[in-house]
Amino acid sequence: MTTEIEVLDDPARACAAMLVGAAAGGGHVVLTGGSTPRVAYQELVKAVKAVELDLTKSTFWFGDDRCVPPEDERSNYRLAKESLIDPLGPDNQPVVWRMKGELGPHEGAEDYQRTLEEAGPPRFELVLLGIGPDGHCASLFPDQETLQERERLVVGVEKPGLEPFVPRISMTLPTLTSARRIVFLATGSSKAEAVAEAFGPGAAPDPHVPSSLIAPLAEEVTVLLDQAAAERL
Repeated sequence: MTTEIEVLDDPARACAAMLVGAAAGGGHVVLTGGSTPRVAYQELVKAVKAVELDLTKSTFWFGDDRCVPPEDERSNYRLAKESLIDPLGPDNQPVVWRMKGELGPHEGAEDYQRTLEEAGPPRFELVLLGIGPDGHCASLFPDQETLQERERLVVGVEKPGLEPFVPRISMTLPTLTSARRIVFLATGSSKAEAVAEAFGPGAAPDPHVPSSLIAPLAEEVTVLLDQAAAERL
């Protein structure tokens, strides 16, 4: 296990470059939601078009989503569709497996579990994660029982620990950490304390900071930060 922290002027662009590398050649990539990933997805589209990269054999998954319809503004799938999938154009569409949040947390989790099992489950080239100000990643929140799950690939989360307070569906820690590479992307001073608790000097695995549980289980972790998110390291 190795963890590399990079403090950059434009972490979203660096993230896009990593996504390009992971998706090339038909890789399986796990996407996340949030404003910073949106910028990374927009940069990814630019890069794909610049080098005319074929993504039709690539597969995009989701690490988590809210239990809302796919057109809801709170949906991670909608964010990715608007900023990445649709802008790629109709002739360069990857396979996209969205979480069916409209089914509810438990039925939706069962549906995504079946989809993953039918696919192998695949070995992800890259899992993209954000980090919440409370230290959560995907929809794995501080001190919840979902952090102890080791058998299931996907779980339903009835009570999220942070807004928006709608139920979620989330990949479990074993599923997320099965990837060849995990990339955390975080910007802004609101994330600085959580970043320090998860990845700073002396940080240790702590269920109160779910993001800190990733690195000990993962093969390779890269943390992409701007100056503000790194200010407490």
